[in-house]
Amino acid sequence: MKAVLMTAPGAPEVLQLRDVPEPRLTSDTALLVRLKAAGVNPIDTKLRKRGTFYPDQMPAILGCDGAGVVEAVGAQVKQFHIGEAVYFCQGGLGGAPGTYAEFAVVEERCVAPKPATLSFAEAAAAPLVLITAWEALCDRARLQAGQTVMVQAGAGGVGHVAIQLARLMGAQVYTTVSTEEKSALARDLGAAATIDYRTTDPVAEVMALTQGTGVDVSFDTVGGGVLSQCFAMTRVYGDVVSLLAPDPQTDWKTARDRNLRVSFELMLTPMLQGLDSAQAHQAEILHRCAQWIDQGKLRIILSHTVPLAEAAAAHRLLEAGSCLGKIALAIAD
Repeated sequence: MKAVLMTAPGAPEVLQLRDVPEPRLTSDTALLVRLKAAGVNPIDTKLRKRGTFYPDQMPAILGCDGAGVVEAVGAQVKQFHIGEAVYFCQGGLGGAPGTYAEFAVVEERCVAPKPATLSFAEAAAAPLVLITAWEALCDRARLQAGQTVMVQAGAGGVGHVAIQLARLMGAQVYTTVSTEEKSALARDLGAAATIDYRTTDPVAEVMALTQGTGVDVSFDTVGGGVLSQCFAMTRVYGDVVSLLAPDPQTDWKTARDRNLRVSFELMLTPMLQGLDSAQAHQAEILHRCAQWIDQGKLRIILSHTVPLAEAAAAHRLLEAGSCLGKIALAIAD
């Protein structure tokens, strides 16, 4: 099969289209999926630059997100059949091969039926961000109807999904943006207010919007100094969830003084630690979100679709930081 191999850590040029052996089923509970598209995520670019989690297993096939059609099933697979369209998030961290390829082997517990109303490219762009936003808002922050939420970078991959999920849960959402185009998208997705962080102090603006109280939940999808900013704009006894490791200069005193509950969200943990039940929970999230997607209540914004052979260009595009929503690789039959 054709696959894009990461030949060594480095610039996008280390991603090379090669011929490799087609994978075979690895267990009685696995599916062989003929991939139609693969999602491109920030974790892919980070692994490409610094090396994978398994540096002794090179070259590697990156890509956690995929969508395609079931080609073969293990003897104990119960939920899926040959010819069914599916989407999933598994592999691509340097151990199990990822989705920048024509085929992938995926454990049944990680798979969900593809939303019928999405193209394969849109579906491939969805799993990681759906799971991340859901786990952050529902599982970590325990978001409730009637609460207020700040989603940092609301036009990004995770951010644009988080806005919609929070609205579906009955919350009021504020978000930060950097352009008028991103502001328009965030409002279209349900944000009650957008804050241009280039010209406005987000903390002061949030305090004004909440009459000096602060939001119930802040969701940091950016990192760096944004985590401290989230602490300052969250009400006493509120929740802050971050996707990134804390900056050394993080203002933990404000978090303590405000009695904040601080959580971290890394949706890759179940994959890295082999937590089967947690992976099954993530697949259930994909099942639930597929229902909302097919009901027209949840959208996946796909800004660019790039051919598999041009994976390096997709990485450059993502690293430029100007994209709305997500990027996907189209995989020809």
